[in-house]
Amino acid sequence: MLKILVTGGAGFIGSNFIRYWLKNNSKDEIINLDKLTYAGNPENLKDFQNNLKYNFIKGDICDFAVVDKIVKNVNLIINFAAESHVDRSIINSEDFIKTNVEGTRVLLDAARRNGNIRFHHISTDEVFGALKMDDKPFNEQTSYDPRSPYSASKAASDHLVRAYFHTHKLPVTISNCSNNYGPYQYPEKLIPLFVTNLIDGKKVPVYGQGKNVRDWIHVDDHNAGVEAIIKKGRIGETYCLGGNGEMSNIDITKKILKIMGLGEEMIEYVEDRKGHDLRYAIDFSKAQKELGWEPMISFDQGLRDTIEWYKKNEEWWRNLKNKN
Repeated sequence: MLKILVTGGAGFIGSNFIRYWLKNNSKDEIINLDKLTYAGNPENLKDFQNNLKYNFIKGDICDFAVVDKIVKNVNLIINFAAESHVDRSIINSEDFIKTNVEGTRVLLDAARRNGNIRFHHISTDEVFGALKMDDKPFNEQTSYDPRSPYSASKAASDHLVRAYFHTHKLPVTISNCSNNYGPYQYPEKLIPLFVTNLIDGKKVPVYGQGKNVRDWIHVDDHNAGVEAIIKKGRIGETYCLGGNGEMSNIDITKKILKIMGLGEEMIEYVEDRKGHDLRYAIDFSKAQKELGWEPMISFDQGLRDTIEWYKKNEEWWRNLKNKN
């Protein structure tokens, strides 16, 4: 039986991970440490309040006393906690450096001081920079070339995790994933923003001409990949997790409109983001070969299911949008 500390477990990916893990590993116990910033939402796991295998603690991963006390009672740490919205990092990078870099250091030190506890770090494909349209996808050997304050902070945290492996022999693994989508995603992100806008009869804001390309992975596929790394991954290794779902922003927009029965008059082209990376893509063949993992949910099916979830859970996302 594992006792797991999940940091950032009230966020989008973390809360879906907790649901996924306890469904598939019912004997394990999870402690969820989350600061409950704007993106951390206790409503994401409201139905787990009486689950004896789940315990929520409100706290900051930068607070060593809080972290150290929890870590003494676990044998696995999975670090989802991160500031992750690129636009916010462009406006003000301070919180990104604190949470993503200093917070990761605190967790690593707690893991080291309490007997070198197994540590898995969730990262992003954005640390690798940007690809041209004809470039080969990112893989585990791709050089780091972060281009936003957000991706720079995640790159720094990745380097810290590897440094603790080499210096302190801390048993670590890292996963770099592509763009996640699915239920409980904060409605500032592309897919939930567009879907919820359209439900309200509002237009959807597309950066530039919408030519930027991303690889999309359903959050359940991502979390299945994390599980595979924890159970089968080699210590000290990095695994790239992709969704086999490269698509331009404008094509995603048109898919959403089609599924929702709306026309392209609902598109509003807006000024492009500063330093907007052209393309991300992931080669997940290492995870496929070593772990037997590959994405199982097609983008078309996952997108339909996600749109349906937002239609059925209007109270959840409307509460968040009304706060802004």
